[in-house]
Amino acid sequence: MQFNATLRSVQGSSASRRLRRASKVPAIVYGGKDQPANIELDHNEIFHALRKELFHSSVLDMQLDGKGQPVLLRSVQWHPYKQIVMHVDFQRVDANQKLHTKVPLHFTNADSSPAVKLSAAIISHLFTEIEISCLPADLPQFIEVDLTNLVGGASIHLADITMPKGVSYVAHRGDANPVLVTAIVKGGSSDDGDDAKAAAPAA
Repeated sequence: MQFNATLRSVQGSSASRRLRRASKVPAIVYGGKDQPANIELDHNEIFHALRKELFHSSVLDMQLDGKGQPVLLRSVQWHPYKQIVMHVDFQRVDANQKLHTKVPLHFTNADSSPAVKLSAAIISHLFTEIEISCLPADLPQFIEVDLTNLVGGASIHLADITMPKGVSYVAHRGDANPVLVTAIVKGGSSDDGDDAKAAAPAA
């Protein structure tokens, strides 16, 4: 995905307020061999881009004053109660260096699984995204978790799915094989109930 940015020379809170009044968003891009650069974005463009999942989990083409460079979205600051983007951080990407980032999990075929069809189980997603490590060229837009064979009371661990080529999971709190999803049967529990209680979404 491509978006536009412009270098900004004026910094500080008052300058940022002036930018926002002009429908611009202060931002920064850092990393790589270059120094961090203060930039500004068009609010309307970045607001609509941020509503797309792909913008959060892809290597982006930032057109900075007309010159393209690959970046990753790192953080977004929103207004406490208004739909206004306050600040955005981007990280430069080196094609030859592995990056750490989070990608969403897409759970498929839940309705056709034995857990739902035969057991009327409630599908509980313990993770909606995971942190991975890979080269920029190998970065997946998402990782699929197929629930076709999930039965009532069972769970799917990370080791049960096939990770894309060149992609590895970045473990948190020493858990190299977290429970991703569990099928809870009414009046019962999952086979990995204790694990499910202990597991928590990645920070």
